[in-house]
Amino acid sequence: MKITLKVWRQAEGEAQGSMETYQLDSVAEEMSFLEMLDMLNEQLTAQDIEPVAFDSDCREGICGMCGIVINGSPHGRYESPVPTTTCQLHMRNFHDGDVVEIEPWRAGAFPVIKDLVVDRTALDRIVAAGGYISVNTGSAPEAHSTPAPKLQADRAFDAATCIGCGACVAACPNGSGMLFTSAKVTHLANLPQGQPERRRRVKAMIAAHDANGFGGCQNIGECASVCPKQIPLESIAQLNRDLIASLFRADGKSA
Repeated sequence: MKITLKVWRQAEGEAQGSMETYQLDSVAEEMSFLEMLDMLNEQLTAQDIEPVAFDSDCREGICGMCGIVINGSPHGRYESPVPTTTCQLHMRNFHDGDVVEIEPWRAGAFPVIKDLVVDRTALDRIVAAGGYISVNTGSAPEAHSTPAPKLQADRAFDAATCIGCGACVAACPNGSGMLFTSAKVTHLANLPQGQPERRRRVKAMIAAHDANGFGGCQNIGECASVCPKQIPLESIAQLNRDLIASLFRADGKSA
């Protein structure tokens, strides 16, 4: 099938970008979206045109590197009601003659590096602020020595599936990273090992979130609707509860 691509091209972060139009013939339905972009880049190379820069790694829906906005939706919404990563989107969802617009993540905290590649290290800085356990536990304890209630364990594992792709940020009208941050907070807040630093953690991670240029959360819900790992919106409620608790000491006075 023939596909017309309108792709965002930007030589570097400070350069002026624009949408460029390319025509692809003989696109196979069984191709993944990234394989189609590989095909485009082979065509551009043959024409002595610089290939389109885009991120990818595992191409198995695991790492979250393949962050692209497709026809206005992060990762694209086609194959099923359940969101997927770009690398798991296939060309069978498109039709002969379709026009497909491809852009990078659009968020103040994600500056464009080149073409479809953005700098997502702001997410790493949020994790570095508190998304870990620093208590010295010695050697690895036996798995059953620290029991966790099943409900809390399930919530922790659900939150831990976040792959940090940044789709939630790209989908949010405010460019908020609160779903990502809440996933990291909820993961540790529901485990016994995360309790000693629980209050300090949430304050530090929220401070890092705001300092790195992410917008405020208004609970619009677009973040959860595009999340390929289906991190629930309730995790933001967990973060808010932990943040409120962190502002007060055990005696009820302001911290």
